[in-house]
Amino acid sequence: MKLVIPTLFGLEGIVADDLKWQKFQYVQADNGKVYFEGGLEDIARANLWCRAGERVQVLMREFDALSFEELFQNVKAIAWEQFIGKKDAFPVKGSSLGSQLHSVPDCQKIIKKAIVERLKERYHVEWFEETGCTYQVQFTILKDHVQILLDTSGPGLHKRGYRRNANAAPIRETLAYGMVNLARVHADSFVVDPFCGSGTIAIEAALKALNVAPGLLRRFACEEWSIMPKDTFKKLREEAKDSIKKDAPFRAMAYDIDENALELTRENAKKARVASRITVARRDIKDFRPDQDKQITICNPPYGERLLEVKEAEALYKTMGHVFQPAKGQTYYAITPDEHFEKIFGRKADKKRKLYNGMIKCNFYMYFK
Repeated sequence: MKLVIPTLFGLEGIVADDLKWQKFQYVQADNGKVYFEGGLEDIARANLWCRAGERVQVLMREFDALSFEELFQNVKAIAWEQFIGKKDAFPVKGSSLGSQLHSVPDCQKIIKKAIVERLKERYHVEWFEETGCTYQVQFTILKDHVQILLDTSGPGLHKRGYRRNANAAPIRETLAYGMVNLARVHADSFVVDPFCGSGTIAIEAALKALNVAPGLLRRFACEEWSIMPKDTFKKLREEAKDSIKKDAPFRAMAYDIDENALELTRENAKKARVASRITVARRDIKDFRPDQDKQITICNPPYGERLLEVKEAEALYKTMGHVFQPAKGQTYYAITPDEHFEKIFGRKADKKRKLYNGMIKCNFYMYFK
């Protein structure tokens, strides 16, 4: 099967590299998505191990369509019976941009009707009760090019299972991992987040360093599929548990001035089963000092949308510039949508990379020299 992992813009290369490292086949990165090929076990393994992707989808068919008739016939031609049983549910959702078929509700109805007609012919029934497991059908139409997909994940892969509680502006887990990856966190790293919020960066750093599968604590939609061998996920979870690097010397410090944020970080680290690796403490950024001779500081500092908040954020950036001093063994990484960050911080980044926090365009500023 041809499989697709949609990503936040800027993370495509990281997702592709991770897939190649895990020996997935025919990996190809594109804008906002990564393609690869595999069978049912590969679907399960990708869901369990994908750290920076948003979900795993089966690409059922792609084609160009300028009319509803073209859309209907192409969708009807798909062998849906290979996945969907007589009693299974198959809701449809999707998006359309810059295309002749611009009405999403109309496209949903046509695609649903086409699947029903196909299954009626195969199963010789007139009515589908849709009380069984769910096969979420998704479609994207971009400039008249259609992709018809089956979602295998259920809730997005950024929902690891450890962050049921979050502060007002949490960074998505998949993006936090992308930052950790770019900062080159390894099993023996010492990581500091001076604006820890709900602890996502420190937790994702720990999960990577200890080689903990990010999906180990959650379930996936395809686990309920009748075509998925029952022992697949059990076997892969056991393998994942055995691969955890329990003897890795990794440590992290998570700081904030907000006691609620600190409590959230403690709770989430405990749920992620990495609390023993993360020290949580109250510390103002103006009191920042290196905790180790060699450490990686990664942060998502607050940024403002209203004038007063903007001024407060800029004051923080200036303080960061004073306390994040260049020194051997000290590397600093910060993500922000503020285009003037380097000027306020006081130093030009050694490297910067464009990343998206949801729909917000940001720069990831890297200081490692």
